[in-house]
Amino acid sequence: ADIWNDQIERWTYVTGTPLGKEVGVEGYYVRIAPPDTAGAASPRDGYVPIKNLPPGDSDRLAEAIVSPDALALVRFGLRAADDPRIVGTVKVIEARLRCDLPQGPVWYRYTSDGYGEHADGAPFDGTGQGRPWPLLVGERAHYELAAGRKDKAASLLKTLEDSAGSGGLLPEQVWDGPDMAEHELRHGGPSGSAMPLVWAHSEHIKLLRSLKDGAVFDMPPQGVKRYIEDRTVAPRRTWRFNHKLRAMPAGKLLRVELLARAVVHWSNDDWATIRDAPTIENAFGIHLTDLPVADVPPGNMIVFTFFWPDAGRWENVDFSVAIDKPD
Repeated sequence: ADIWNDQIERWTYVTGTPLGKEVGVEGYYVRIAPPDTAGAASPRDGYVPIKNLPPGDSDRLAEAIVSPDALALVRFGLRAADDPRIVGTVKVIEARLRCDLPQGPVWYRYTSDGYGEHADGAPFDGTGQGRPWPLLVGERAHYELAAGRKDKAASLLKTLEDSAGSGGLLPEQVWDGPDMAEHELRHGGPSGSAMPLVWAHSEHIKLLRSLKDGAVFDMPPQGVKRYIEDRTVAPRRTWRFNHKLRAMPAGKLLRVELLARAVVHWSNDDWATIRDAPTIENAFGIHLTDLPVADVPPGNMIVFTFFWPDAGRWENVDFSVAIDKPD
């Protein structure tokens, strides 16, 4: 968990983008990193496919896709509500995803969302245009509560409730266009999406409880203590066959985790010097060893392969991990 928490920014935070400059922030969290680029220098490097867009027009620059999802980092106790990276992301969310409706502000799921009615009010048919989600009003209210703005959270509770249909059921999405009587669409009212969205009703109940408590009631206190208060960082990075780490910051150990007993045959000077590190088995049946590479300076490369004693064979493939500047 410490290793994953350490790398959230490496995987999903970008700086120096045109969008950031337009909004006036140094950086922000993106919705998702491109496939197979977890070891890249930045999630800026690549495109992500967006569902429900016309064929041939589904790829978007990863750096341009933002989502209120990033506020989960606060609700889960991994980042403080006033963390500058979170505050910058909120500004981008406001600039790109906020929709002011008669009941108040409601937010879109993410940039370029294609899941919703078409612009002319025609039903979603595999493609369309994403509409605002009342559920996200509740999530945003929890963020405001975490930031100490209880009055704002209470105002958003009313917005969430006022997004319900005439029977009191909360819809998945609300209509953000002009009234279209022929499609039974009213500005600010439920769209043709699912209603009730039970997830939204659950968020409503949770928000009522949180406002009564004066705090986000399901925020895990362990994460707050470990990552916000104690600022715990991992002393290592992990390499596995299903997670072949390509680069790691200087100053950390490299842990190799395998599913069978092995000897890690490795070097940090292009095989001029060779070391062997046998694995040990932990209580979960994982065979691991920590390579002492914390003193290897940036710009160097750790190379290694495996000897499998139970099978009596070598892997016959060299793997490598670059050493970057410290975090």
